[in-house]
Amino acid sequence: MAGIGSSNYWEDLRKQARQLENELDLKLVSFSKLCTSYSSSRDGRRDTSDTTPLLNNSTQDRMFDTMSVEIEQLLAKLTAVNDKMAEYTNTPGTASLNAALMHTLQRHRDILQDYTHEFHKTKGNFLAIREREDLLGSVRKDIETYKSGSGVNNRRTELFLKEHEHLRNSDRLMNDTISIAMATKENMTSQRGLLKSIQSRVNTLANRFPTINNLIQRINLRKRRDSLILGTVIGVCTILLLLYAFH
Repeated sequence: MAGIGSSNYWEDLRKQARQLENELDLKLVSFSKLCTSYSSSRDGRRDTSDTTPLLNNSTQDRMFDTMSVEIEQLLAKLTAVNDKMAEYTNTPGTASLNAALMHTLQRHRDILQDYTHEFHKTKGNFLAIREREDLLGSVRKDIETYKSGSGVNNRRTELFLKEHEHLRNSDRLMNDTISIAMATKENMTSQRGLLKSIQSRVNTLANRFPTINNLIQRINLRKRRDSLILGTVIGVCTILLLLYAFH
């Protein structure tokens, strides 16, 4: 009965972990969309009235803060569940199942690490975008204040605005290029890990089944032997043909 109770406890922990992982996945997708649309939405609001940008900006900031707190709470809960799973693997009576339990625990830990990394990366990008947009908005506001105070659209102000827009577009293009490069790097790293995993599995299979390994070696030896025999026959025939041709 104790074994059944322990098994049920482990399954309950796994269910909690999977549920929290599903919730985190959905939250992170929404969080990433919020961060991606932040800059473009602020660009669209610059052409509206002065009251609308403030309202929308405040709403997005509140959404960001709320989602950050919710994701941090889910990460904390998932960390606690993983810790309980780790404690369970060290309890007496689980020695026979320890390898399978540790494999499952490691998989959940990897998922937690990936979600934590993704959250901090997205949050950092959002804060950087907001800081840059606030700085650019302050500069634009100062320029518009100067223009309205002077009452003239002089040539220097227009040139400054054009140069400012040019720098801003260059900065955005550079950010997009860096994002593409980082995504390519992550994809290549993932592919390299997959290839290493496949190679490791093949080596493990070969070591686990030496008969298959010996059979493969024999096949390779026979192929090389056949190649040598075929090459010798072709060489002898060629020499005979040459001797016959020049006789």
